[in-house]
Amino acid sequence: MHEQKINVKFHSPLANLMTEFLREKQTCGYRYQRESYELLRLDRFLCRTGLKTAGLPRDIVDEWTAKQAHEKPGTQKLPVIRIRQFALFLRQHGIDAYVPEGTKIPVNRIEFTPYIFRREEIEKILQAVDRMPSDTRTPMRHLIMPEIFRLLYCCGMRINEVLHLKIEDVDLGSGVLTVRDGKFSKDRLVPMAPSTTLRLRRYASVLGNSSEFFFPAPDDGPYSKETVYQIFRQLLLASHIPHGGRGRGPRLHDLRHSYAVHRLEIWYRQGADLAAKLPLLSTYMGHKSLVGTQRYLHLTPEIFPDIISRLDQFAGHVIPRRAVR
Repeated sequence: MHEQKINVKFHSPLANLMTEFLREKQTCGYRYQRESYELLRLDRFLCRTGLKTAGLPRDIVDEWTAKQAHEKPGTQKLPVIRIRQFALFLRQHGIDAYVPEGTKIPVNRIEFTPYIFRREEIEKILQAVDRMPSDTRTPMRHLIMPEIFRLLYCCGMRINEVLHLKIEDVDLGSGVLTVRDGKFSKDRLVPMAPSTTLRLRRYASVLGNSSEFFFPAPDDGPYSKETVYQIFRQLLLASHIPHGGRGRGPRLHDLRHSYAVHRLEIWYRQGADLAAKLPLLSTYMGHKSLVGTQRYLHLTPEIFPDIISRLDQFAGHVIPRRAVR
């Protein structure tokens, strides 16, 4: 593990302790890149308040963590979490610091209901992307996008994981993808179905290897999420699948949701041991635990309610209940 360089500079009376706090976090294996800039914002805030000595008074903490009118609960909880961690660090070093109560952190509730595509809708989307015409500005896009969308659904991968695959990460001999430094800063292996592997072999033979990325944009870097999202919207329109607008879905990420639900259904229809299969799904999708996987297991009318009794036997506490469409 390589120690990461700290590029931010602090100026408040807590500057040296902030630097030490960041170094400790990064030494323990946390990236702490975005968090370092959040800490920099706190540093500037402390300078504006006129803090003269190394300490963290309650009135300053309360002002920093006060909910703004425009903030959602999920956004508001981050400053509370960060300053709580830093305050505990300060106390460990003998600095007088107010530690906000954990109860002040808003409860994180899942408000967005994922859109689970029906299989015929997935088929329409894939047919639409296969018909994508060539474009002189992006001459390889019509070859690249069909494979990107198949990995999003057929392997349940995150969009960033697909876009940042490099040639060395794609083993076309064994049919295994390597996701490097993914979410939670972990690598994982993603085996592909033989049909998917065959498609990628054909794709690779046509595209060549002029870029380090397996799906190169015209500048030889990775495609942006925004570009793929815009194409996704076009595919929905071509497939006659209604869209409620940005933030209302269907979302690009719902292809991953749909993969999980459809995989669960296949196992159920095959009479597989769901207690043994669910942890495999969790690992395959790159989650830390079953609790991370539960967001993807929203049941649909196609498999509800006969599957529910079997799920409740071993995972009722992690499977969310909601009104199904």
